[in-house]
Amino acid sequence: MLIRLLRTYLRQYRKPIALLLILQTAQTVATLYLPTLNADIIDRGVVHHDTHYILTEGGVMLAITLAQILCAIGAVYFGAQVAMALGRDVRHGIFSRVLRFSDREVNDLGAASLVTRTTNDVQQVQMLALMTFTLLVSAPIMCVGGIILALNQNVPLSSLLLIAVPLLGVILTLIISRMRPLFRQMQERLDEINRILREQVTGVRVIRAFVRDPQERERFSGASTQLFDVSLGAGRLMALMFPSVMLVLNLSTTAVVWFGGHLVADGTMQIGSLTAFITYLAQILLSVMMATFMFMLVPRAEVSAERIMEVIGIEPSIAPPTSPLPAGPQPGQLELRGVEFRYPGAEQPVLHDISLIARPGQTTAIIGGTGSGKTTLVNLITRLIDVTAGSLLVGGTDVRELDPAALTADVGLVPQKPYLFSGNVATNLRYGNQQATDEDLWRALDIAQGRDFVERMPDGLNSRIAQGGTNVSGGQRQRLAIARALVHKPRIYLFDDSFSALDYTTDARLRSALATEVTGATMIIVAQRVATIRHADQILVLDAGRIVARGTHGELMDSSETYREIVLSQLTEQEAAA
Repeated sequence: MLIRLLRTYLRQYRKPIALLLILQTAQTVATLYLPTLNADIIDRGVVHHDTHYILTEGGVMLAITLAQILCAIGAVYFGAQVAMALGRDVRHGIFSRVLRFSDREVNDLGAASLVTRTTNDVQQVQMLALMTFTLLVSAPIMCVGGIILALNQNVPLSSLLLIAVPLLGVILTLIISRMRPLFRQMQERLDEINRILREQVTGVRVIRAFVRDPQERERFSGASTQLFDVSLGAGRLMALMFPSVMLVLNLSTTAVVWFGGHLVADGTMQIGSLTAFITYLAQILLSVMMATFMFMLVPRAEVSAERIMEVIGIEPSIAPPTSPLPAGPQPGQLELRGVEFRYPGAEQPVLHDISLIARPGQTTAIIGGTGSGKTTLVNLITRLIDVTAGSLLVGGTDVRELDPAALTADVGLVPQKPYLFSGNVATNLRYGNQQATDEDLWRALDIAQGRDFVERMPDGLNSRIAQGGTNVSGGQRQRLAIARALVHKPRIYLFDDSFSALDYTTDARLRSALATEVTGATMIIVAQRVATIRHADQILVLDAGRIVARGTHGELMDSSETYREIVLSQLTEQEAAA
């Protein structure tokens, strides 16, 4: 998966990668050539007291060193540039894919896991790419070149490499093979910490209300301890790597000095050659150590790449049409024909044979008990989920064939739990219409009964809104969400229990303003409160996923026992008849 991920996202950076390889090769060749020059200076200059030769070769060494430095700087620059671009592109790929997910895919993966995959997992792959471009590319060149040049200095002494290099390879293989499963557990434990932290931050008011602070601290501490234990196990294995490399390096250097000293004493090897051989041995083993550092990153990056590709490889259950149709021939009309929806693997459908027609200028209300399928019906209209039988038409065109942009332009949703984004009042209201003027925003606030509290805020439309709208009340959040939908100016408005946090007076004023100011749009109101929907042009009563009655308030009071029970649970007979 790691190779596949890198191949996919690095393909467009072939030129900088090629230049990077050239610079790394030039740098490594220069590094390998310096010990040979040093050996010549010792054997031909120092031994023979030839000052001119020492100065001449020393000048060559200085020039090569400068060239090496320039190549190294260039290689690091291009390596960092490509690695950072890789991280940016992978994050964009994950984010773009998640935006196409339906509720089903998001719920299957979990929001906490998606956050971890988009941030920490991408960071692991990005770090591997950075280290590869700056270290690993030169490691094999240095290792192979060092072996060749070491053989050139003395073949019998080079036999020590046949022991040192394989020994180091075996030690590192044993350590790395045990690290990979630990890194997978680390990422999973990190998911768990993100999930718990997200729950605790979001539900802090509930935690304090029920005095569950000690239990929540204990739950977070338990998850943190689990991550600590796994990280400690991986850290212990990582701690064995560098001592192992240094042990082999020091033992090999000792052996070279021991056997090389005898060769120098016998006159079969010169001092400069022995010095160069020791340098090449160090370079060979250091290149293996650089590769070791890389192999410390590879297992975790490989696990992260699998998790990233799992997200990118998921095909959304709601696919855009191959030949999308523009806006339908009947603007603003919503029609459901025998709609059924069943969750995957469920024995029974959530919605059964739902049929209705909602026309522009009309208000259609949907009421029913908890779990009757009201919100599921709203999610079908916005195509957060797709019908499993029947058809759903917006503007006379099936939503499965409609251009997603056209559907978004036609339908404005005010969800059951309104969500506001960090920014200010104006940026939130303009979320669906960036060209809206301040006058448009104030008009929407007037209709949504939000002008009064926005005017009282310190900076009016520029007043700060915290993430999720936590610095305003529930009723204010709902009114801002309604105003946001009004600024969007869709042909179909979906209010999914969007008046529940409003008092009866504000609710009545808002509905009156909608009836007089937004006259050409189709209104779909899902509500639990009878007072909110009693004046609708048609009311649908849902029970166990079926429409058990439809009509006006007066008609349903006479014909539907289910509707009558709901009404009388909230109003008296006199109030219901008024």
